[in-house]
Parts: sequence; C-alpha cells; structure tokens
Amino acid sequence: MRAQASALLRALSRPALSSRNSNRFYATQTPNPDPSTPTVGLSDPNGYCRDLVRKHDYESYLISQFWPKDLQEAYFGIKAFSVELATVQDHVSNTMIGKMRMQFWRDAIKDIFNGRPPRHPIALALYEATQRANLQPYHFKRIIDARDTELETASYQTTDLLTSHAESTSSTLLYLLLSLLPAPLSTSHALSHAASHLGTAQTITTLLRALPFHTRQGRSVIPAEITLRHSVRQEEVVRRGPEAQGIEDAVFEFATLANDHMITARSMLKEEGMGGKVPSDAMPIFLAGVPVTNLLQRLEKNGFNVFDPKLPLRDWKLPWQVYRGYYQRQF
Repeated sequence: MRAQASALLRALSRPALSSRNSNRFYATQTPNPDPSTPTVGLSDPNGYCRDLVRKHDYESYLISQFWPKDLQEAYFGIKAFSVELATVQDHVSNTMIGKMRMQFWRDAIKDIFNGRPPRHPIALALYEATQRANLQPYHFKRIIDARDTELETASYQTTDLLTSHAESTSSTLLYLLLSLLPAPLSTSHALSHAASHLGTAQTITTLLRALPFHTRQGRSVIPAEITLRHSVRQEEVVRRGPEAQGIEDAVFEFATLANDHMITARSMLKEEGMGGKVPSDAMPIFLAGVPVTNLLQRLEKNGFNVFDPKLPLRDWKLPWQVYRGYYQRQF
C-alpha cells in the first residue's frame, strides 16, 4: 500500500502539461503526419505508448499504477490507441486527412490480427497485447468507425445518439480492458453492463470538462434536445460564456445524465453475488469511474459553471481518491 501511495505521489508531482503544450507535443513528436511511416518509438513501442498516455491522459496514467505489472504494457497499448484516435480530429487540417488516418488504423488492425503489424509503435504494442490476451478485432474496428463518424458529426441531436457514440468509444475501450482479465471476469455480464454505463458517464464528463474548448471551435457538445429545452443559443455561449441564457441548467441536466449512468453502473455490481463491490482483479478497470465522480462533485460545488478555469486543472485530491477507491473496491 505504501509503495503504491508513493507511486501516486510521484506521478502527481510531475509537471502538468497544459492542453496547448500537450497538443504541441503531439503535433511535433508524433512519428510523422503520415501515420503509416513512423520514425520514432519503434525501438521501444511500449515506452512510446506509456509516454503518450502520460502526456495526454493523466488520469489513465495514474490508474496504471494499480494494474498488474504483467498487464501494464497491454493496458498502455490499448490506451494509446484510444488517445491516438480521439485526438485525430484536433490534429488534421481537413476531414479527408482524418479519414485517411482512420483507414490506416483499419488496415493496421487487420494486419495485427493477421500477424503482420505495421511499423508503428502503437501497432507493435497492440500486436504484443494480442499475444497475451483474447482481444477481439471488432472492438477496435468499432472504435475506429465511431471516431471516423465523429470527424463529420461533431454534435448530437439527442442523448440517445450521444449514448450510442459513447458505447462505441469509451464503453468499447472498457470492454477491451475487460478482455485482459481471466475468465470468468472477462465474460461477466454484470461487469460488461457496468462498463457500458461507466463509459457513457466518462464520455459526458469529458465533454463537459472540454466544453469551453469545443465552444471556441464552434462545436456544441451538449445534445440539442437538452440545449433547446433550456433555450441555449450556441452563439450566445461563445460570446457570454457562463452568462449565456440557460447554460447552467443545460450543464446541470447533462451532468445529471452522467450521474444517472454512474448509479446504474454501480447497481450492476449487486448482481452475481458481488454485493456492490468490484472484484479485486477488475478494480483497475473501474477506477476510471473515480475521476468521473471527482469532476461531477467539483461541478456541483461550483454551481455547474463549466467555464470555471479551475475545472480542467488537476485536483490534488484525485490520486488519494483513486488509492482509496482501489482498496475499498468502489468507484
């Protein structure tokens, strides 16, 4: 316990990267604008993936401390794949280039499962992961297809459409991580159902935290059925921020939806004799719910003001909350 607590404190003490600096690193240090011809990271694919996750998904990097050592490389490979696809939209100059990258990854996944991974560090790390666990290619393809669609559809008319997107991205990523576990955990209906709802809550809180950024890019991330209900106008949000009519009410409803999915995810653990506790071996996966709860609580405390400049910053309490959640087997 002391060793893991120390590891968390060491991770927390590393300098934080602003989103701007993080984006600049990604743009300049990614192997090549053409992902099919990488030149960096081939000598140490697993190290490349670990570093990519540390720089772009700090919360997942914190959680990695609780994965068994023999599964950490597979974990970072899968997480790096997710980061790579999730950031394509922000690092291409037009939709066509983005679609070319998605096609590269479709071909890469096919080649990985045919035993011929391309010379790309993430692809090589994923190939190693497939040799250790029963990963299924359709999960990877589902994430790629969803991110491809996202290149053209940056907003959602209904919460059902957003939930479907979350199921195909965040939830499917959790299914891949569940595949790293031994049976019967990897095939548990209760854990899969809980992961589905947790993934949706993750997607919503990610969108809420990044709402000011998306607003500046002219994207409305709260489903239209919610913004219409509260008479929110996108142009007014861009101009007035937290003073825009109805924005706090819309954020409250959107955050409530995330919280409802968290409640449902926890309720699934009462099935199959789990008694509301996550099985110890599955706990590293469900620690992803701790940052979700953390953000929802912080939103509530600041009156659901997503434009609060403190909201995107790292919360010093989060490492301890992750640590506590792991040993209490709760998220």
